[in-house]
Amino acid sequence: MTIKQLRAFLAVAQTLSFAQACERLHVTQSALSLAVKSLESQLGGALFSRTTRQVRLTPEGEALLPLARRLLAEWDDAEDAMRRRFHLQQGHLAIAAMPSFASNCLPPLIADFRQRYPRISVTIHDVINEQVVEMVLAQRVEFGIAFEPPRQPALSFTPLHHDRFVAAVPPTSPLAARASTTWSALLAYPFITLQRPSQVRVMLEQQLSRHGMTLPVELESHQLATVGQLVGKGLGVSAVPALCRAQMEALGVRCLALSEPAIERPVGVVKRADQQLSSTASAFHALMEDSAREIVEV
Repeated sequence: MTIKQLRAFLAVAQTLSFAQACERLHVTQSALSLAVKSLESQLGGALFSRTTRQVRLTPEGEALLPLARRLLAEWDDAEDAMRRRFHLQQGHLAIAAMPSFASNCLPPLIADFRQRYPRISVTIHDVINEQVVEMVLAQRVEFGIAFEPPRQPALSFTPLHHDRFVAAVPPTSPLAARASTTWSALLAYPFITLQRPSQVRVMLEQQLSRHGMTLPVELESHQLATVGQLVGKGLGVSAVPALCRAQMEALGVRCLALSEPAIERPVGVVKRADQQLSSTASAFHALMEDSAREIVEV
């Protein structure tokens, strides 16, 4: 059965008149009769008994009537729901984002997105950088926001901006009075950093190794927020993405520009290479690209 056939059957069944059904559907009588006859042929018998004066449903037609009503209602509901999704009047957006981006950059983006599309619900998975990639690969989210991952065929990465690492020192540190510092000066103090296999930890170690430096790690944590709290208590220094500068300063940490070497890495959108984004995800992706130039790089 086709939708066209069911609509033709329902129009005749409700009006009990081929002429009135033609007016309702805006079709010719020959087209309507053909649709009904085709349906009857497919089902194996007559759905209407016709005389020159009257059209009546056969018992089989009576049995089909409530089924046709339900099928067409469900079809119309499905069509309407998909139309609302494509026009961003309905839907759900699930995002995975590393904490530095989720807590500092996502809130204003979500506020802007919700103002434009108030009927779209949003779920934010605030997870470490490595889990962002894992969730994308497992298709638990359509896309994630993270540092550029190692290249692999299954992933696609679109950079939004470059995030440079800054020094995080206690307010009581001799370095706190400076506007900037170098890695050699920073590494003279006990270092607090993320635990392996954090990509941030691995990246810092790799970059410093190229310059003949090593991290004098004395304290480790799984979350940057905990690193900031430890630094704020004067237990050591650290280097953190500039994205979380405001978060660090709220914990009492002093953030300084960090050079010799300057370490930076692209931050952007990670998605599966073989997956096309939904209309909802595409709209948010476009919003992030428009807003990327407004992110202040340190």
